[in-house]
Amino acid sequence: MKKYTNTGNKDTRSGFGDGLAELGRTNENVVALCADLTGSLKMDEFKANYPERFFQTGIAEANMIGIASGMTIGGKIPFTGTFANFSTGRVYDQIRQSVAYSEKNVKICASHAGLTLGEDGATHQILEDIGLMKMLPGMTVINTCDYNQTKAATIAIAEHVGPVYLRFGRPKVANFTTADQKFEIGKAVNLTEGKDVTIIATGHLVWEALIAAEQLEEKGISAEVINIHTIKPLDEAAILASVKKTGCVVTAEEHNFLGGLGESVARTLTLNHPTPQEFVATNDTFGESGTPEELMEKYGLNADAIVKASEKVIKRK
Repeated sequence: MKKYTNTGNKDTRSGFGDGLAELGRTNENVVALCADLTGSLKMDEFKANYPERFFQTGIAEANMIGIASGMTIGGKIPFTGTFANFSTGRVYDQIRQSVAYSEKNVKICASHAGLTLGEDGATHQILEDIGLMKMLPGMTVINTCDYNQTKAATIAIAEHVGPVYLRFGRPKVANFTTADQKFEIGKAVNLTEGKDVTIIATGHLVWEALIAAEQLEEKGISAEVINIHTIKPLDEAAILASVKKTGCVVTAEEHNFLGGLGESVARTLTLNHPTPQEFVATNDTFGESGTPEELMEKYGLNADAIVKASEKVIKRK
């Protein structure tokens, strides 16, 4: 099995900040808007270097989305930044009407997603955002796994015409993808080859899936790990090719099992190739306060949970 090396833990929000700063240098149409969380979103460098293209809207997320939508009419490419909860749940009507329905070229960039927001608790954590955003017609939904991939995705979505939801996080996590990667929207990345079980993971759970694959290998189980960074449009061809080989699948995500990646995969399988599937995700619940590590352990979002789900689904073949 191919091994991956963690080159050092880095937060994915910094990947967004560095990608945005690079876009500032290379694309004069890129503008940035933030709802009073410039430091948390790592937008400081863009603000410092391109103040005429940075707009601080204050704690007024709905206005931020409306302003961003208007900017696209003049040919600008607006990147909005705030916490995932405020980027989606708080402003869903504005996104639906002013961005998605109007087909505006707005990039909605959301940090502090999922349980790993940690100590801020359930009111700031969001585990429903992928479901909310993927249901909007024309919305592209991306959930990156590490610093390098987040930076690459940030740069790539500027070239994509149409609304995008880019989801990333606060904690420092393993940085294991290549710095010079080419990010292709809608194209899954096959990380390891396997024959016994397919593990399809997104976001912070991708690294956990690789750890799980190593643990399964020690038990004589060959796992194929696929990084689904784009949940919509979904790379159905890659999913189907893998499950036709392995005969079973585990999906892993830092999100409610209702409405997330797992359901998108299940729909694909139901329509094309019914296959036993197990879900590693939160079970229709809100989060709570705690360290990211404690919460991921309590809610079963780690390598151990993926191993158990893999062993369970193999028995269902």
